[in-house]
Amino acid sequence: MKIIKGDKVIYKFVNEMKHIDRVSPKEKFLVETNDCFFQQVQDENMVLSELDYDCLNPATGPIFVEGCQAGDILKVKIHDIEVEDKGVTMTFPGEGVLGDQATKSKVRVLPIEDGQAIFNGIKIPIVPMIGVIGVAPNKEDGEWPTATPWKHGGNMDTTDIKAGSTLYFPVHQDGALLALGDCHAAMGDGEICFTGLEIPAKVTLEVDIIKNKTIKWPLVETKDATMVIASGDDVDQAIYEASSQGVKHLKDGLNFEWEDAYMLASLVMDLKISQVVDPKMTVRAAIPKDILSTEDLIMGIK
Repeated sequence: MKIIKGDKVIYKFVNEMKHIDRVSPKEKFLVETNDCFFQQVQDENMVLSELDYDCLNPATGPIFVEGCQAGDILKVKIHDIEVEDKGVTMTFPGEGVLGDQATKSKVRVLPIEDGQAIFNGIKIPIVPMIGVIGVAPNKEDGEWPTATPWKHGGNMDTTDIKAGSTLYFPVHQDGALLALGDCHAAMGDGEICFTGLEIPAKVTLEVDIIKNKTIKWPLVETKDATMVIASGDDVDQAIYEASSQGVKHLKDGLNFEWEDAYMLASLVMDLKISQVVDPKMTVRAAIPKDILSTEDLIMGIK
């Protein structure tokens, strides 16, 4: 299995990027990722003012997917996320939902033992996830720092982006140009304190291509649902975008009138907060697969 090392990274997603490696459809490969601080924080005595802020949120890549062209959908299956034996979380004044209440900076390095992170004696089951994953954005959308989520993906910080899930991205450049990083061993929906349990990881992926179909926002498929992941300047805008695309997928996938799809969404579609601390806020709209399968949703895209 091909291993793509974590020493070649990007700090922004742009339409034209030089790839570091190539993979083929249905090929399994492993990507080594760095934590969001590029492993700069190794102990709890770290002085945060000493951080090199130019090295935050590195994403390994870009990776060229053979046969992928603008106007396609890139399908990314997450087979496994193997994390290291310790992770980092922190808080400092001005950051996160309650940044106005934070009076001092504090760093915690948490050991991971038997699948659990230990925080002040509390055992937290780890559920590794990918914070940053995306492709080259539309040229008209401009450049996007890896810390920011948008239509190309990026820093979506969504707990459902984990082993067993499958992502779908709109492709705007030949090869798609996939990059990823910022994995978390644990994180609550919202990520209210600005960090999850930040950790380096080894991520095993498999890619495929859906030809001649496109989507506005990324999708994540789990065991039970297909979710639109949308971002906005505030939570209200993110909710609007996720809801609008969710209703559209119900309308097209079920061949319903828009009003019927809108009512159905109110009955079965869940809105979930992904994160509220990045430069843009992220929400996902979850469509149950027993109402509309992912395959039928994709087939219905017009």
